[in-house]
Amino acid sequence: MRILITGGAGCLGSNLIEHWLPQGHHLFVVDNFATGKREVVPPVSGLELREGSIADPHLVEACFADFQPEVVVHAAAAYKDPNDWEEDARTNVLGSAHVAKASRAHGVKRLINFQTALCYGRPSMVPIPADHPTAPFTSYGISKTAGEQYMMLSGVPTLSLRISNVTGPRLAIGPIPTFYKRLKAGQSCFCSDTARDFLDMSDFLSFMDAAIGLDAPTGTFNVASGEAHTIQEIFDLVCAHLALGKKDVPVVPPAADDVPVVSLDPSATHMAFGWKAQIGFEETIARQLRWYDAHGVNDVFSHLQAPTMARNG
Repeated sequence: MRILITGGAGCLGSNLIEHWLPQGHHLFVVDNFATGKREVVPPVSGLELREGSIADPHLVEACFADFQPEVVVHAAAAYKDPNDWEEDARTNVLGSAHVAKASRAHGVKRLINFQTALCYGRPSMVPIPADHPTAPFTSYGISKTAGEQYMMLSGVPTLSLRISNVTGPRLAIGPIPTFYKRLKAGQSCFCSDTARDFLDMSDFLSFMDAAIGLDAPTGTFNVASGEAHTIQEIFDLVCAHLALGKKDVPVVPPAADDVPVVSLDPSATHMAFGWKAQIGFEETIARQLRWYDAHGVNDVFSHLQAPTMARNG
């Protein structure tokens, strides 16, 4: 298939490249490298790269006109500065609108959008079903939710995925890389009193194989393990992995822009796609930590506001 991936040099996009290239798919990546890494888009057969921002409508149009994709995976997002509302709006809203309009204009057969679970805001129930009302309250969540609406407005068969915390190669956001990096350096940590859903990259990739099928379901779906685990559980697993023993750590209330529990209900996804996560929580975290052992941790980003002490992500 001819698949265009926006944000293809990011964590999810780059893993899709490594997963799909050997399958014979022809891939076209658009990325401005604000958070993505150049080395994950090498000059190899079957992979094309166009550097630039999806906020540029002329660049988006040129990419679609040149490549003529059958499937578009919209993974590009601005998130690294929670105070830069303008950049969030340019990339996540206007950029999404440009991708949606180009998909319609060039006869794309399937549009897959990556949405944040923060679109649900502070949910009225957990686990959160995919038909729960959206009520985002951060710049990232607000802009991503507006962008999702443009995807749905396009008239192209669209699958929008509300994704949990996917772990895997090059993960650079959240508590796992933060704890690993700080504990390796002998620095102090703290845990927010929150819980999150963690999904292994292999489970995410197996879902994406089903998602790009031209006759696969459309609409909004949660892609998650269906389990929530506390940030302190992550801290304890990182300590154990680094042979630091049991360490006391301050546990602080969630920040004003945080959500206490984000637990997604994937039951509708199971029914529609026949997919279910196979890797358990502790093995998911262990795989991530072994990857850091081999490759280290580079940049660590967070879409959350930073309090007076370093965040756990």
